[in-house]
Amino acid sequence: MREIRRAEQRFHTTGEGVETFHSFSYGAHYDPDNIAFGAIIAINTEHLAPGAGYDTHRHSDVEIVTWVLDGLLAHEDSTGGGGEIPPGLAQRLSAGSGVEHTERNASTVEGLTFVQMMLRSDNEGDPEYAQAEVATEIAGLYRAVDVHAPAELRVATLGEGDVIEMPTAPRTLIHVTRGALLVDGDRLTPGDEIRTDDPVGELRADTATEALVWLLS
Repeated sequence: MREIRRAEQRFHTTGEGVETFHSFSYGAHYDPDNIAFGAIIAINTEHLAPGAGYDTHRHSDVEIVTWVLDGLLAHEDSTGGGGEIPPGLAQRLSAGSGVEHTERNASTVEGLTFVQMMLRSDNEGDPEYAQAEVATEIAGLYRAVDVHAPAELRVATLGEGDVIEMPTAPRTLIHVTRGALLVDGDRLTPGDEIRTDDPVGELRADTATEALVWLLS
């Protein structure tokens, strides 16, 4: 199976100062053919106006992974973890038996854009917080924060003309966040995804590009 889902196919929701683009079935936008891919059940691109965000709410049984594209995310949760999350810092909240968290745009002047991903979790115990800096100054496929799920997140960074050889995995999901990525001949731009059970050969870029790559068991 090899499927390309374009940015314009994503579900779109809005709230007070919040705009979200959903890659998977969500709420009223129910699609029985788009519930999950491997352990992944959500990939949301969030746009928050200055000072806007989500008040305290609860999750359980999921891994919540956040990658900031532009701006500064203010995060607080009931594990005591959090603070201000800038671009380049991958964050993971393992909800376990239950966790509450709050997320807001830390700026009252600038907008905030981040990608938030959720996976079915293997953690049945206490919630956990983790974060990891991801150095992406040169072309490469960089391992990000670990999750309690049969999945690995890597951040692909490429400049003009760069090529990256992909590792093999039973399943792969690639979500482009910046630039334009060529994946075995298919061109993907921001918000586009490829989901495949087949091996992925090379990633190529003809401009500065970033993508989130999930290697799934």
